[in-house]
Amino acid sequence: MVQAVRRGGSLRSVSRQFRVSLRTVQRWVERASTTRLDRVDWTSRPAGAPRPVNRTSIATESVVLKLRGELAKSDLGDSGADVIRAAMIAQQSGLVPSRRTIGRILVRQGILDGRRRIRRPPPPIGWYLPQVASSSSELDSFDTIEGLAIRGGTELGVLTGISVHGGVTSCWPRQFITAAVVVELLITRWREFGLPDYAQFDNALIFQGPRQHPGAVGQVIRLCLLLGVTPVFAPPREPGFQNAVESLNGRWQAKVWRRFEHASLEDLQLTSGRWLAATALRSAARSERAPARRSFPLHFVLDLQAHPIGMLIFIRRTDDQGFLALLGLRFLIDPAWPQRLVRSEVDFVHNRIRFFALRRREPSDQPLLAECPYSLPRRPFTLPS
Repeated sequence: MVQAVRRGGSLRSVSRQFRVSLRTVQRWVERASTTRLDRVDWTSRPAGAPRPVNRTSIATESVVLKLRGELAKSDLGDSGADVIRAAMIAQQSGLVPSRRTIGRILVRQGILDGRRRIRRPPPPIGWYLPQVASSSSELDSFDTIEGLAIRGGTELGVLTGISVHGGVTSCWPRQFITAAVVVELLITRWREFGLPDYAQFDNALIFQGPRQHPGAVGQVIRLCLLLGVTPVFAPPREPGFQNAVESLNGRWQAKVWRRFEHASLEDLQLTSGRWLAATALRSAARSERAPARRSFPLHFVLDLQAHPIGMLIFIRRTDDQGFLALLGLRFLIDPAWPQRLVRSEVDFVHNRIRFFALRRREPSDQPLLAECPYSLPRRPFTLPS
């Protein structure tokens, strides 16, 4: 453009020729001035003044850096932005910058002592189960809501469940939530929606079963194994593993329990049913993209006396010596793996327990730590009275 203007073309005709605005041609002609084209600095320049008018002066920055060095060697050793600003005010060092400006000066000079926290991306959903993390298997997560009461003194609980990939939601308000009720409701859900590959629970006794007999498993676990569903128990007091169902608990209480006044348990169940239907419509597209679920057996018979066949998984954390408590027993995993997460796979077919290392930072790396023989005690299963 500049060359065309120097050959005698008008600014307006050159702008039409190169299909740019007249101001663009004027700007580059002014930039070139009378200098040879191969000596012109064509690099882009930011808009505005070469130096911001509100930038802290070099003299002020020098005072800040000098004070920080002196304060760092003082008896107290405090040398943060607040202390530096207080020292500048005490010394009456002219215009004193704000605390935030002093902090930016320290960052710009690279003399901060602390390290910036590294933000790592979260692991995928179900990262502790490789098939769930790769979206090739579905996991249903279950929990309970307790401590609810309808006006008049009727106490009740709610069993909640959601699939982590498909978002298939279930909420059952009941007056009593027992292990037998959980078994009945799980059968109802899986008859309607199909069987997942995994079912995850917290460590409540209604899910695990009573603990008076070491190694015993409850009726919820036995139901899952009869249907070919692998039960998974999340670690106690560990955030993140039950996020999906805990989020469902919060939404149900906000959208159903607190929004309406319920005259009876039946009224609450109707309101909850309408909310579940609306939720299913919203998550229909998500459910279609989820991993396929298996069909429920047509002639299924619940036989709690049958010896469990399949696999039971516990996500647990080792103690300071690398031991892990499981099924009322104590196993040595690895002294070099203290206070770390472990996936424990109880294999009832091969009579063994395998322990795999888990790390959120490297979710795909899950090496085998130990393997121990184990067999479930063969005793008649009795329902709690």
